[in-house]
Amino acid sequence: MLQEIRIKDLGIIDESVIEFGPGLTVLTGETGAGKTMVVTSLGLLLGARSDSGLVREGSDRAVIEGVFDVPADHPATARAVEAGGDVDDTLVLVRSVSGEGRSRAHVGGRSAPVGVLSELGEHLVAVHGQADQWRLRRPEEHRELLDAFGGAPLGRVRTAYDAVYAAHAAAANELESLRSAARDRAQELDLLQRGLERIEAVEPKPGEDVSLRTEDERLAHAEELRSGSAQAQALLAGDDDAIGGGSAGVMGDLASARAALAQVSANDPSLAELERRLVEVSHLVTDLASDLAAYVADVDLDPGRLVWVQERRSALSDLTRSYGDTVDEVLAWSESAARRVLELEGDDDRITALEERVAQLDRDRTAAAAALTAARVKAAKALSKRIGDELGHLAMGSATVVVGVEQPGRLGPHGGDDVEIGLAANVGGTPRSVSKVASGGELSRVMLAIEVATAQADSTRSVPTFVFDEVDSGVGGRAALDVGARLAALAATAQVIVVTHLAQVAAHADHHLVVSKADDGKVTRSGVRKVVGEERVTELARMMAGSESDAAREHARDLLGDLGRTPA
Repeated sequence: MLQEIRIKDLGIIDESVIEFGPGLTVLTGETGAGKTMVVTSLGLLLGARSDSGLVREGSDRAVIEGVFDVPADHPATARAVEAGGDVDDTLVLVRSVSGEGRSRAHVGGRSAPVGVLSELGEHLVAVHGQADQWRLRRPEEHRELLDAFGGAPLGRVRTAYDAVYAAHAAAANELESLRSAARDRAQELDLLQRGLERIEAVEPKPGEDVSLRTEDERLAHAEELRSGSAQAQALLAGDDDAIGGGSAGVMGDLASARAALAQVSANDPSLAELERRLVEVSHLVTDLASDLAAYVADVDLDPGRLVWVQERRSALSDLTRSYGDTVDEVLAWSESAARRVLELEGDDDRITALEERVAQLDRDRTAAAAALTAARVKAAKALSKRIGDELGHLAMGSATVVVGVEQPGRLGPHGGDDVEIGLAANVGGTPRSVSKVASGGELSRVMLAIEVATAQADSTRSVPTFVFDEVDSGVGGRAALDVGARLAALAATAQVIVVTHLAQVAAHADHHLVVSKADDGKVTRSGVRKVVGEERVTELARMMAGSESDAAREHARDLLGDLGRTPA
């Protein structure tokens, strides 16, 4: 809801603060006082094209500031936050226009492009009057208005269509992705299969590269290993010529040492302990000599085995260069590649299944679109009649409104329908889109009829404020009372601001603002004030009779009484 507007140096308005309330607010005043300038200020605030001619003569710039009450979940709140603005249930917009024509905008305390004001305006205010038909200027807005009017029955059909459309789009996108990637999949599959064939041909075993490296080292130095170990074994055990004067080895020397101690150890416990330790050493040396003899016997001097080991290591190295640093990593790659091959080979089956699913979803989508079209056509007939009934109350009984639902032959996110609200102002005329009909009071009344006709169904409307200028142009008497009544009806569900010159309209207001100007002989100034009580009676009298006589004032009181309203 619009809470207030601050206007400074715009046209003949030098400085004014206008406070707005809920329900119906009217702005009245003498011709030329600046009533329409209030609507112009709101237009500038919401992104309309600026003009340096709007800046008050003698001033450097015009500044308009608007304060809006917006809930946290409102679309305008999200857009303002996205633009960097600060919104805490209250959104402040500022627009300035310099005398040179330069324009600046601020949203929630942050500088922003003027285009952001236009985007916010679409969610905050619908202006109907003169050239400012902001409501229904885009085709999709006609469709959204009709869908909102259709209520829950149409909403359920549209929800069903939305679901099948989303499912179809997801399946179609996946299918297209698989088809587009067919060549890449084929190349990947070929590389994986070649790798698996290479690994299968070698048949590596876990840890084989480590064991073969050890064996290769042993085989390559077999002669040196055998000679060294045989010499060590001989030094421990002695050689075959020991009795003839050769060495008896370490084992022989240990045996002699044991014999020497055995003769005397019984005489000293300490020496007996040393003999025991000597016996242990003798056993260890004997075991070591035996192990060395076994090693000498096992050393493989087979050159053929060495060649095979080296060739096997070379084959394994070919694999580790391509698929991992070790054989274990190669085997892990092989397992992963095998799983990926199964996935890739299954893509052809997935494509076939998706083709069938897309075809079925296409049929479901077509059926859902047809149901949505039928629901829209039904709602369009009801809406056309309701708008026509409203026009009958607005001195436009000869006008015809047709809510058209056409099928262009394509399905989109919102169905397969183009919706357009058309108006034929005279009997027998060809309906034209309300967004293209010439502006003026007649169009304002048409838009009022549309807003009132859809108000009850669209109770959750995102646009909370409506502004009408010239809505009462060309009407009077009973028709003017009807216009006021329809505005009051719309104000039951939204904030409505009306610029009017008819007392029959103004008398319906919940809040009455008067725009007046003063001339001190040098400068003309205009300001806005709220009137209540007898001041309101006086203003209504002026509007009806052009005077503030007792008779005119009494007539104004009678008008308020007939409408069940008090001067307050």
